[in-house]
Amino acid sequence: MIEIETTNDPVKLSFIEAVLKDAGIRYVVTDAETAGMFGGAVPWIKRRVLVGDEHADKARRLLADALGNTGKA
Repeated sequence: MIEIETTNDPVKLSFIEAVLKDAGIRYVVTDAETAGMFGGAVPWIKRRVLVGDEHADKARRLLADALGNTGKA
């Protein structure tokens, strides 16, 4: 698994999940349980989005296009 994004923005995370799901790319969001325990009161807890090694390049390209940039999404 390769990390393709780290964020504490729930809107951005939801968008990323939608893009990956629409593309049929399986993903895992880590640290979501820890962040949920604090009810969003701890803004520095980042959630990491991971995809399989074989999908990392495609996922990064999709997110870069969707988010309107050419670097890491």
